[in-house]
Amino acid sequence: MNKEWEKWTDKETKEFQDQFIQWYEQEKRNLPWRYNRDPYRIWISEIMLQQTRVDTVTDYFYRFMEWFPTIEELANAPEEKLLKAWEGLGYYSRARNIQAAAKQIMSEFDGKMPQTPEEISSLKGIGPYTTGAIASIAFGLPEPAVDGNVMRVVSRLFCIEADIAKASSRKIFDEAMRKIIDEKHPGEFNQAMMDLGSAICTPTSPKCETCPIQAFCLANKRGIQT
Repeated sequence: MNKEWEKWTDKETKEFQDQFIQWYEQEKRNLPWRYNRDPYRIWISEIMLQQTRVDTVTDYFYRFMEWFPTIEELANAPEEKLLKAWEGLGYYSRARNIQAAAKQIMSEFDGKMPQTPEEISSLKGIGPYTTGAIASIAFGLPEPAVDGNVMRVVSRLFCIEADIAKASSRKIFDEAMRKIIDEKHPGEFNQAMMDLGSAICTPTSPKCETCPIQAFCLANKRGIQT
């Protein structure tokens, strides 16, 4: 495989990062879990957003934060109340894993969200994507958050033909993201990727004419973005 990201110079990478972050600051979605960098809020939102649309999650997120404003209150909540808060979101194992992780945080991390990728990923129900999201957005660590949206954007950006449906392909996209992620603004970079993939670099009919990184996109240059 040609690793096109390895061909970028430091100057190209910096130009890409600057343009992308500038676009994000101007166009980012106004979402309740983006009001601050509270790792608890970021964690809950990312779990809710798994297999669920943003507009569906918003009301659930507000209610969840009202009912369980702290990790301690979540850890000690009756399961019946927890599942009531989750009712309608489906995939109830997510809610049970959240509470199990909250209990882990109370017992193993003195009630505070752990701050290293290794410790974050040790929590129940938290995989590589959520680890990257929490580490980068809450703690400013240059960890990629690679999901389907991000893999689609990166596959077009560098003409990566690896099948994003295969788990083995993830390491390719992780490697590419580690090359291009803005180490000074990793949380903003990951969220820019999320926003771009959901609104512009869509699975079908991508809106290339409004894409902030069109000039860098190899698939667009070759006319094979679809």
